[in-house]
Amino acid sequence: MGEAYQPRDTVDRPGYLIKKAQAALNAQMTRALHEYGVTLTQFAVLTALAEEPGLSNAELARRAFITPQSMNENLRDLEQRGWVVRSRHPNHGRILQTELTGAGHQTLRDCDATVTVIEQRMLAGLDTGERRQLASALRACIAALNPAGTQ
Repeated sequence: MGEAYQPRDTVDRPGYLIKKAQAALNAQMTRALHEYGVTLTQFAVLTALAEEPGLSNAELARRAFITPQSMNENLRDLEQRGWVVRSRHPNHGRILQTELTGAGHQTLRDCDATVTVIEQRMLAGLDTGERRQLASALRACIAALNPAGTQ
C-alpha cells in the first residue's frame, strides 16, 4: 500500500467529491426524467426489473435504496400506469413478483436513452481507460466500506 492520501481542503476530500458528483448527476437525471413523468426511484425500479424480472418488493427496495413501504407505494403507482404487473410467487404465496409490461419496457428505453446522454456528458473529459479506472475505483471503495455480500 502507498502513502495515505491527505486532502488539503474539504473540497478535495473523496467523500465530498463523490457526494457533489452524485448530487449533480441526480439533479440532471431528475430534470430529464420529469419529462417522462418518472422519478429516479421509478427509473431504478424499471432498470432492475429489466435486468432481473420477478423481483420482490423487498429486493427492489434494496436496489433502489428506499424502504419496503416506499417501494410498495412506487409499485402501486407503476402498476396503475401500466408499466409493471405483479403476481404471486409460485412457492411463496405472500411474496409478489414484479415484471415490466410492454409499456414499461418502452418507458425504460426512452428514459435510459436520456440518462445515457447525461452520463456521457458527465464522463466526456475521460478517455475509455479512465472511465474503466473510475468504475473500478468506485467498486473498490464500495467493497471497502460494505461488509461482504451487501454490495
